[in-house]
Amino acid sequence: MKTFKFSWLTLILFIISIGFVQAQNTTKDNLQNAKLYGDETINTPIGQIVLKDNYIAQGSQALFDDMDYQRACQAYIWSTPAVSYKQWQTAQAKTFDAYNLGDFVVYKSLLEKRGIVTANLTTPYVINFTSLKKGAIMVKIPAGQIAGMFMDVWQRPVSDIGLTGPDQGKGATYIVVGPEEDKSKYEGKADYIIQSATNNLFIGIRLIDPSPEFEKKVAQEMKVALVGQPLKPIRFIKGVNKEWSGTAPRGMAYWKLVNQFIQEEPTREQDKAWTAMLEPLGIKKGQDFKPDERQTKILTRGVAMGELMARNLQTTPRMAQPYWENTNWYKCFDFTVSQETKNKIELDERVVWFYEAVTSSKGMVTPTVGKGQVYMTSKKDSKGNWLRGDKTYKLHIPKDVPIKQFWSVTLYSENTRRPYSNGGTKIKDGTLGSKSKQLQYNKDGSVDIYIGAKAPKGKESNYLKTIGDDGWFVYFRLYAPTEPFFNKSFSLPDWEMID
Repeated sequence: MKTFKFSWLTLILFIISIGFVQAQNTTKDNLQNAKLYGDETINTPIGQIVLKDNYIAQGSQALFDDMDYQRACQAYIWSTPAVSYKQWQTAQAKTFDAYNLGDFVVYKSLLEKRGIVTANLTTPYVINFTSLKKGAIMVKIPAGQIAGMFMDVWQRPVSDIGLTGPDQGKGATYIVVGPEEDKSKYEGKADYIIQSATNNLFIGIRLIDPSPEFEKKVAQEMKVALVGQPLKPIRFIKGVNKEWSGTAPRGMAYWKLVNQFIQEEPTREQDKAWTAMLEPLGIKKGQDFKPDERQTKILTRGVAMGELMARNLQTTPRMAQPYWENTNWYKCFDFTVSQETKNKIELDERVVWFYEAVTSSKGMVTPTVGKGQVYMTSKKDSKGNWLRGDKTYKLHIPKDVPIKQFWSVTLYSENTRRPYSNGGTKIKDGTLGSKSKQLQYNKDGSVDIYIGAKAPKGKESNYLKTIGDDGWFVYFRLYAPTEPFFNKSFSLPDWEMID
């Protein structure tokens, strides 16, 4: 009797299991085989879509929700350069009390620079954000060892300044005209008349000569004003030394910045499709951004997935190849100065850079022999494993790095993409290079740099500390690179894990 009962129980369970499997099979995604006409039930990743006489009889709202979600994900890729700009602009104004045309923040200390995404820690920055809505501006750039740019909200160079600009380091006056003004009416009123495609304008320079005397000269001679008003010396904002963050925000704060730049700017022809896709999500020119519960849910999911997509491209750039064969070193810029070609907008190429970094100039994107700067990045060791904070690595830098100015290795957090926070308080805690007086060189003129959890004994002067096990990466910068970089007779090996 017990055997009989067991057999019936087994049979019942078997029948139930068959029914479960069949139920599972009926809900399995069959979208790829859908006829898409007549009467049909289509199982999709977003649920069942039912066609009745070719009409959507079930699943209409699910389709709307998924359509808007997909658009939000891709809008993150599209908007990253502008949102990163707006975050830096907003955070700089608040942190440094820099709200006016002539307010230039001088970034020198580690704390100040650690707020900037992938900041160079070697030379001082002098930065201003302004708007051309009130009219064109005139800027007087002094002569000397300066490199920088005027840049629009998409982080495209409007013009280089200084050594790589039209003034070639000799100094000049520039008039920058807004996107909706007639540039021709300013002809003859300055050495160079340039037009920005956006109202938001970035003015940034690096002081290649970091001496106090040159800094004082720039502070006295660099001037700015609305065209038609007297030029006034810029206001240097120095020594603030606060911790802050220029990393683009996550969550709904990201979309608030998207809405902000859309409201501030004329819509470019190339962006009209994107602004159309954002309207159902509550982001529309001339309209307050007040997303409802549905829109908020979709935008919150979309910004998270969008960042995952951007980070995947940033760490595994499928459109690029390592610069040096059989290494994991990539050249940071894989797009054109204008971020577009004859056939396309370079969406994926530019998000790799602007998710990871900020600013672009002609000298950065297209350096030439002896001019501009090259940024190389690496995120994997010689065995192809991700660089980790709980391991220690060595980078062997051959002698005679091909530069006219200097080279540097700077450490960044993969989470924030800002200079790595390891408890240090000095610039030397985040970067090493040819200007580092403490470096120990090998007998042949080469040098070994160590990054990781523990400094090798006797190599503390050549070491940058990491903590925890989070990912990190570096930029190897070459300022005024020479021919051996371009013909690749000079190359860097991969990081070697030593502990």
